[in-house]
Amino acid sequence: MRCVAVIGAGTMGAGIAQVCAQSGWKTNLFDAFPEGLERGMQRIDAFWDKGIARGKTTAQQKELWQANLNTFSDMAEAVAGADLVIEAVPEIPDLKHSIFSELDRLAPEHAVLGTNTSSLSIADIAAATTRPERVIGMHFFNPVPIMKLLELVRHDSTSQHTIEVAQAAGDAMGKTTILVKDIPGFATSRLGVVLGNEAIRMLADGVASAKDIDTAMVLGYKHPMGPLALTDLVGLDVRRDILKNLQSSFNDDAYAPHPLLEKLVAEGRLGKKSGKGIYDWSSGTAEESELPK
Repeated sequence: MRCVAVIGAGTMGAGIAQVCAQSGWKTNLFDAFPEGLERGMQRIDAFWDKGIARGKTTAQQKELWQANLNTFSDMAEAVAGADLVIEAVPEIPDLKHSIFSELDRLAPEHAVLGTNTSSLSIADIAAATTRPERVIGMHFFNPVPIMKLLELVRHDSTSQHTIEVAQAAGDAMGKTTILVKDIPGFATSRLGVVLGNEAIRMLADGVASAKDIDTAMVLGYKHPMGPLALTDLVGLDVRRDILKNLQSSFNDDAYAPHPLLEKLVAEGRLGKKSGKGIYDWSSGTAEESELPK
């Protein structure tokens, strides 16, 4: 692996670009919006600076990583020479299909095309290309530099070579990879969003406070984070969209987003990234917050 291109400089894309640069690869980070690129680079820079302050890395190491990382607002320039392209744009099917059609036209013939989708059909995304055998799901977890799991998703046409390239990339990034079939929600989102949605239902029903529900899972089941705090970290809009995708894919209202989740998203309470979701994050930590009726 010599060069990786990351498409989308949001929270996930910036994190993916960061771990690629730290892996020693030439890393090209693309975003169509200059302000998006700027925010993405600020996230990466802040993460590295925290690492320096905590003694986990050095200024010299940061300089080496920075030298690996380049930003682009032209997709053709970003993917030129890439061995692996990882798409990390919002969970909007038409947007992903459009981007993969462009990647098929612009990326080198040998390039493997990965998508960071957390719930959409890999086969449908691959159908936007003339090389479906080179398309694979590469589902990272937030925050990407810290979370060790990389969920690889193969559709029926994914080649063994493509799987091996993705597995090798994950290994080099320090990730533990799992390989799953192309089914709605894969293995992780299908379980994770249901747990989060049920926790929101319990909160709305007055079963317990948000912190007590989370504490129950952290101490009772050894989850590293409670389902409500995790929903805030992932993003309420992201969780809502995944649930809607599952509801549609399975034609099953058991996956319908709880009305409280819908209300919070409608009010712009998207979780930690917006300062408030289920919890209030304005102080930097999760504090109980009054919820809409």
